[in-house]
Amino acid sequence: MADELELLRRANPVPADGPHFGDGPLDHGAERQLERLLHEARPPRRVRLLPPLHGRTSRARLLWGLAATAVVLATALTVLLGGPSTPSAVAAPRPLTVRAHSTPVPLKEMVPLAAAAAADDSARLVKGTHVQSWSLGMSDDKPPVTLPEERVVRWRADDSHTEVVVATDPSHPGRPVLTDEGDEPRLVEDGHALSRTTYPPSWSDAPPEARPPHTPAALRAYLAETVRTDSLRTPELLEGVVELLDHWTLGARESDALVRLLADAEGLRPVGQVTDRLGRPGQAYVYAGDGGGGRRMLILDPRTGAVLGLETTFTRDDPEYGVKAGDVMQYSAWMR
Repeated sequence: MADELELLRRANPVPADGPHFGDGPLDHGAERQLERLLHEARPPRRVRLLPPLHGRTSRARLLWGLAATAVVLATALTVLLGGPSTPSAVAAPRPLTVRAHSTPVPLKEMVPLAAAAAADDSARLVKGTHVQSWSLGMSDDKPPVTLPEERVVRWRADDSHTEVVVATDPSHPGRPVLTDEGDEPRLVEDGHALSRTTYPPSWSDAPPEARPPHTPAALRAYLAETVRTDSLRTPELLEGVVELLDHWTLGARESDALVRLLADAEGLRPVGQVTDRLGRPGQAYVYAGDGGGGRRMLILDPRTGAVLGLETTFTRDDPEYGVKAGDVMQYSAWMR
């Protein structure tokens, strides 16, 4: 993905070895920029945000925060880079690329690998999740920005659970991270805890909170109920996978059932090997559909068939909002 923070560093107006560092006077250019920042009125803005998936109010909240982040970051770029005529400096993140000359592996060939892992039964189902996510926020007059977060949810024996959310981007370890924490977006240190919440005991027999089954037919019905549909086509199946993995860390048996469902799904095309955003090797499968919901790339562990990630990219240019076909709309990477 584009390195927004590196662009800011290159435009640093007060380097540590500069002649006016510390309490020295501002030069004429800096004075003009400061005067403009303090006294010019901001024009009204219209914001367009990505729609949430079925029932995902938390994602809607995140995307509203991303739009606010765009305001702060774009203002900083205007001051540092010289005004509104400067070319867009904050590009949408780059999509994952398929390794050149790699061999696509059909999903049917992943089924026996998942079955072998299930027979070993070393990976057990765990309630809770560990997920790294990136989402894109857009407005009609500022460059798009991304905000990476990592979320860990762990359940206890008494059905209470904790959720920890931190601001971090593993592709740039140790660097400051953009966050929408609080009333005003800002930069925080890598690994900064955005929230630490403990929830009292609770239980539900409805998906996705209910324990997922480990047979294909039962899992199909479970995912259909998760996304509230009577027809689990491939787009709904992939939405159900996201909901499922945002609540559960699948065991080998559940992953086996899921791979069998995916192997029967229409339109999931094998494209070859990728390295995901956490540096893990994977086999990629693309669903383009009719283009209305974006292009989705599902990434599976090449040894076991477990789902590692899902990336959604734009399928057409939208100059008004500064995005192009291939720009990443949303990405999730799940871990054990």
